[in-house]
Amino acid sequence: MNSLARQTPPEADGHLDTLDGVRAIASFAVLVFHVASESGAAMRDGFGGALLSRGDVAVPIFFALSGLLLYRPYAASLLRGDAPVRTRAYLWKRAVRILPAYWLVVVTALLIWSGEHLSDGWTWLKLLTLGHIYGIDQNWFGLGPKGLGQMWSLSVEVAFYVMLPLLAAGLAAFARRGGDDVRRRARRLLVGLGALAAISYAWTIMVYYPDYRPHLNVWPPRSMVFFAAGMALAVLVAWAHAETGDDGPARRFTRGVAASPGSWWLVSAMAYAVAASPVTGGRFLGVDGVWSGLFELSLYAVVAFCLITPAALPPPGDSVVKRVLANRVMRFLGRVSYGVFLWQFVVIYAWYEFTGQEPFSGDFLGNLVAITLITLAMAVLTHRFVERPARRLNHLVR
Repeated sequence: MNSLARQTPPEADGHLDTLDGVRAIASFAVLVFHVASESGAAMRDGFGGALLSRGDVAVPIFFALSGLLLYRPYAASLLRGDAPVRTRAYLWKRAVRILPAYWLVVVTALLIWSGEHLSDGWTWLKLLTLGHIYGIDQNWFGLGPKGLGQMWSLSVEVAFYVMLPLLAAGLAAFARRGGDDVRRRARRLLVGLGALAAISYAWTIMVYYPDYRPHLNVWPPRSMVFFAAGMALAVLVAWAHAETGDDGPARRFTRGVAASPGSWWLVSAMAYAVAASPVTGGRFLGVDGVWSGLFELSLYAVVAFCLITPAALPPPGDSVVKRVLANRVMRFLGRVSYGVFLWQFVVIYAWYEFTGQEPFSGDFLGNLVAITLITLAMAVLTHRFVERPARRLNHLVR
């Protein structure tokens, strides 16, 4: 029996450096997408412009990562008998991880570009609690005040954080009805997650009927398919760990992934290429039709799931997956990726004002290099002086 056949799946709740690499890829893909949009490169004719215009697929990758990482302990508790997740400690850790750095960026952006709203307590409340995407009569145009346009996705993330204990409890109750058998429980979990994913498709249809309501495209239900994809992967990992013997379906799945990571990444790349075609609608016009919206959901979910799966189930020992995703540079970029996400629009707009460039103009590569370096510097400083000190507050709730 070869080493892959004897492989033990990764720990269902342990840290994987390879996932830090995926996080780094997603954070910088979002940055490239936004620079390409601001410089106009993503609106140019040709396949290159089309690929740049679909860089927002990085957001579903982030959502799927959250589904995987945060649901892992719930799945492990149900399928392996691990200790249950303590909701108060979980929510506290999420708040400490997300809010301090986010608040810093919000204050910075409002001070620079939205001085007329500084005395508006309602604006502060909506932004500081990440509830600004739910209002349709905002004082600003688009997704938020200038410099904070990407934060709609963080609002969706936080909504998922809050809902997860309830979702996990509902899924667990449904799975326990299958008895104590691990296989039946795991399959019932996957069925439940399929129903959760279907919410996104029903929601997308509802966005267009009876009237088109574009603001609903950034509300959490539309993104549930991406979270469900990551949660399904968490179930498969926990299931493989709970199985006895090497011939169970989950163990076979993990061996298959470890044996052919390139195949998964090829499928992810092909789905991304198809998503860059007109099948998902026009560029930068939102989702411009119900069918293009449904295609986008499906293709982006495939991109995210197939990109993350080999990183969540890497081959044992040294491998191409670990050399690509878990090298020292990728681990570092993964650690500071949250700051890269937070600061990018502040840096983009400040850079354009400093250089006197007009929106949707300028050299894409030149701007990308400068903006990336500045954003990375801001992310490193934020990680060092805000994120790391804030995490020391975790000990307040055990």
